[in-house]
Amino acid sequence: MLALAGLFAGAFGLLFVVGGIVLAVLACIFWIWMLVHAITNRGLTTGEKIIWVLVIIFLHFLGAFLYFLLGRPRGRAAVA
Repeated sequence: MLALAGLFAGAFGLLFVVGGIVLAVLACIFWIWMLVHAITNRGLTTGEKIIWVLVIIFLHFLGAFLYFLLGRPRGRAAVA
């Protein structure tokens, strides 16, 4: 019975580690995507680009998430 509990603990531990690695890779990809988007965004002025790039670099995932929510220009409303 104890061996079975150890087996489950090992399996959950492995699943936890693999899940953590997957999340870390996805966060890194998201960070790079937002950094490239901030650099190439034509909707931002040069000063805004510099500020957003610095925010993304120094705040890492939080900075990328803030840029995703606040920094990307929204589509313009159609004028009827």
